[in-house]
Amino acid sequence: MQNKKVLTFIIIAGTLAALTMAAVNTAAIGAKKAQRFHAEFLNLFDTVTQIVGYAENKEEFSQIATDIHDELETYHKLYDIYNDYEGIANIKTINDNAGKSPVKVDQKIIDMLKVAKEADKKTNGKINVAMGSVLSIWHDYRTRGIDDPDTAEVPPMDTLKAASLHTDSSNLIIDEEASTVYLADPDMRLDVGSIAKGYATERVAEFLEAKGIDHILLSVGGNIRAVGRRADGKPWKLDIQNPDLDSEKTAIDTLDLDGLSLVSSGDYERYYIVDGVKYHHIIDPDTLMPAAYFRAVSIVCRDSGWADALTTAIFNLPYEKGLALIESLEGVEAMWVMPDESIRTSSGYEAYRSHDR
Repeated sequence: MQNKKVLTFIIIAGTLAALTMAAVNTAAIGAKKAQRFHAEFLNLFDTVTQIVGYAENKEEFSQIATDIHDELETYHKLYDIYNDYEGIANIKTINDNAGKSPVKVDQKIIDMLKVAKEADKKTNGKINVAMGSVLSIWHDYRTRGIDDPDTAEVPPMDTLKAASLHTDSSNLIIDEEASTVYLADPDMRLDVGSIAKGYATERVAEFLEAKGIDHILLSVGGNIRAVGRRADGKPWKLDIQNPDLDSEKTAIDTLDLDGLSLVSSGDYERYYIVDGVKYHHIIDPDTLMPAAYFRAVSIVCRDSGWADALTTAIFNLPYEKGLALIESLEGVEAMWVMPDESIRTSSGYEAYRSHDR
């Protein structure tokens, strides 16, 4: 589907949101001269998607951006837990048929759920996409609390505990031969928010790489994936958001990345206030409450799906356990912002810090 109406194209120079780049509007790509462009759309994954890249002209970049939009839209519809789409069996379809019958689905759903199960195993249950029954309760309370702060409440623990009885991921049954997914517990619900956006971002990056397209920076709601370098041959410069949104200092670090992903999560993203206490959206599967170890965490690695999942995992782990997990994974580095605003990093993180911040 060619849906160009949702895309807005402008030539940029300087800073784009949390993505910082040198003000270079032309650069040599072989014998061609490439201009830098920016595209943005708002209709996917309930967030802002931003694309920065180089092309010979606006028409060429417009086609690249449209292709990215259409690829992302496919994943958006498949991984949606709230909406139905004609002719598409998605995560909502699976949830609606919990305890009733297996649902024949696209391989893109099966592949994502397999990665999610692997992430859950490697993080000792901190990435459980079968937590939907609990997360939906928090979602409803958070939405009401944002809409009407005067009546904001925290979900009763007995309600959360009752829902947590329906989060056993062994009841998520994937039949690859039949291409079906079945929730054996009729009260189980999937919520793939901890991985789906990053997973889709990575698949789109691979789509671009397979077509020989590089010099692209893709940000899907802050899930950032660099496809190659900038057109001048330098790595992309990426700012990490300061979780203290009241500070004049908007970034707490700047990284140089080449073909890698950067994903950050924190208590500043989606939250509401009850009796002066902030309750954010990252729920610890063990306590059923928002984790309180850190203000924010960031992951740097190749795969955006893993980066997305790992930000959730280490946000829900004490620092020592999270550090041990990151150090056990090849090609993965992390940064933690502690409650007192101090910063800690994994052993190889320093190699990505920009030297000309």
